[in-house]
Amino acid sequence: MRILLIQIEKTTELYLNEGIKIYTERLKNYISFSTETISMPKSIRQKPFDEQKKAEALEIEKLLETSDFLVCLDEHGKQFTSLQYAEFLNKRMVSGCKRLVFLIGGPFGIDKTILEKSNYTLSLSNMTFSHQMIRLFFVEQLYRGFSILKNEKYHHE
Repeated sequence: MRILLIQIEKTTELYLNEGIKIYTERLKNYISFSTETISMPKSIRQKPFDEQKKAEALEIEKLLETSDFLVCLDEHGKQFTSLQYAEFLNKRMVSGCKRLVFLIGGPFGIDKTILEKSNYTLSLSNMTFSHQMIRLFFVEQLYRGFSILKNEKYHHE
């Protein structure tokens, strides 16, 4: 199984980039993991929020394959403990899923057309975090999930 993280716009904070880099490197021991960053032109960024999300949705669709299992990270999604999340990952692997795609939307969220096409909606917290900060939390939890599956000492109960 391969895992792809799609994100809108690049991560601009150096401290977040450093953390993301650390966990991305660690993930190489477990799984094929990659990131696709969608950059939107300034002309789109000057439009109303709904129009921005629609433009992002068009770009997201270009990256998706029909066989993908798409998970949208959204505040209204299901929440897991880290152990439940590890089991979720394991179920995707044993089901024969070829590519598990996670999507972190832009600053205004994910367009409803993409949410409707997703196979699953996941929330990392009841709290609201910036779309850039959630990237670090996501890759850390992905690493934690695989370390749990391998019975390694990273996760403590």
